[in-house]
Amino acid sequence: MSGTGSGSGQSRPGKGGFTKKGKPRPGTGGYGKRRLEGKGPTPPAHMRPGHPAQRRGAGPRQPGPADRAGDDGPFSGADRGQGASRARRPDGPEMVAGRNAVLEALQAAVPGTTLYMAYRTETDDRIRAAVKLAADSGIPVLETGRTELDRLTQGAVHQGLALRVRAYQYAHPGDLVARATAVGENPLIVALDGVTDPRNLGAVVRSAAAFGAHGVVVPARRSAGVTAGVWKASAGTLARLPVAQAPNLARVLAGYQESGLFVAGLAADGTTDVSDLELADSPLVLVVGSEGRGLSRIVAERCDLLVRIPIRNAESLNAGVAAGIALHEVARRRAAPVT
Repeated sequence: MSGTGSGSGQSRPGKGGFTKKGKPRPGTGGYGKRRLEGKGPTPPAHMRPGHPAQRRGAGPRQPGPADRAGDDGPFSGADRGQGASRARRPDGPEMVAGRNAVLEALQAAVPGTTLYMAYRTETDDRIRAAVKLAADSGIPVLETGRTELDRLTQGAVHQGLALRVRAYQYAHPGDLVARATAVGENPLIVALDGVTDPRNLGAVVRSAAAFGAHGVVVPARRSAGVTAGVWKASAGTLARLPVAQAPNLARVLAGYQESGLFVAGLAADGTTDVSDLELADSPLVLVVGSEGRGLSRIVAERCDLLVRIPIRNAESLNAGVAAGIALHEVARRRAAPVT
């Protein structure tokens, strides 16, 4: 015979929700000794055990300048709405796995948050060096099981060592203009169109910092984002030069033009040599496309001018090299005495 309780299907008389005669016990309406008590507000996702956000270690998003109310000029329209909020949201934490990769990341000052080491891992010079670098940088070192390390690295070959990299907080495109204005300089911004190689992004950031640019803009989609590989390729300059994300690159370029900046795109069919770029002394956005494909049609049409880098015995240059050459020319013209 099936019971009316829960669990095994049977209930003992006088216990739980039944009387000694086996009849259902009437409720108290919430006024008995076992009156209902609330559990309080639902905690945020990153504090709920087992929730994906808690496993990723993602804390609550802090509002930035892009989320504050106010008039921000040409960037106050759709770019400062939902799309801009997405652009300012930091990427999720990244895990660098493997002894060589972790050691190289720590040596390159990649901003880590936790160094994980598996229990009973046979130590070698790389692990000892990684632990020392982490300790010197204030990065906690935690021992964990290999099963947990497999989960954290999503099955990558970690060799018992992994580094969690801090999520990168992107700037808003309008912040780059404000950065130049704050130091009394003509803005110089580099925008990348369809560059998907993290090493190229890191090289562009390094060149932009070396030649006095005020920031780099990358599209939010179909483009390389800031990863541990980008930190290493930038040789630490990411700590000094902001990278902004653009939900729509053509629209952001239009916003820059409304702010008084000229937009010059690098293109093989450009009509002006980069050494003859007279706009170099003006507020300028330099747009670099991907190797081979170059600038997209809509971005090329948005540019005020298309410039080219004369080359021989090669069809194209990668984005990092092209950006470095163009930025050097802009810096040279800006530094030349006015005659």
